[in-house]
Amino acid sequence: MRRWTVWEVMTADVVAVPEDASYRAIVDVLAERRISAVPVVDPAGRVVGVVSEADLLRKVELAGTVARRLVPGRRRATRAKGESRTARDLMSVPVVTAGPGTSLHAAARLMAEKGVKRLPVVADDGTLVGIVSRADVLKVHLRSDAELRGDIADEVLRRTLWLEPFEVRLDVDAGVVTLRGHLDRRSLAELTVRLVGSVPGVVAVQDHLTYELDDAGPAGVGRNPC
Repeated sequence: MRRWTVWEVMTADVVAVPEDASYRAIVDVLAERRISAVPVVDPAGRVVGVVSEADLLRKVELAGTVARRLVPGRRRATRAKGESRTARDLMSVPVVTAGPGTSLHAAARLMAEKGVKRLPVVADDGTLVGIVSRADVLKVHLRSDAELRGDIADEVLRRTLWLEPFEVRLDVDAGVVTLRGHLDRRSLAELTVRLVGSVPGVVAVQDHLTYELDDAGPAGVGRNPC
């Protein structure tokens, strides 16, 4: 079954700044590219951190009255960021990255767990090859119903489960997949539903499959349309 990866949806034309990039230079990059964060790379092109708008706003925050109202530990961290002048001092570390072969499911989980909106994509040697955002991960849900139907019929039903077209009837509407048919075993019916639900772009699966044998429970307790 086809496995969608970060490589297929990431932005390859990604801008980065060196560690000695100035505050003003970083602001200019964000404004020019209309992005909210930029990776920081060392001379070899390896990602060493990320500077976001939040990091840059520490200087604005320090200039006002907010910093004076912060607790001591927070105040020191804010002041350090506010007084920084280069990417090396402004950037957030350690940086959370993904490899080109990372699945979209894994990338989404990683962003949720780490509370980040984007992941620099790095090669095995740590060099920057792209960036993937939450919006990029959601691109799979822009796939047409026809494309989803083709993937499910070919990759899941035929190649993975070796099912004939007449065994499972398939309908897709706005990403919602409806499965109908009569299979020989309950375990096969349940596996079919799980695999279809794991296809990137599938919003939900409506299971109307029936089976002859309940091989996961007492014999003869199978759903039968008759």
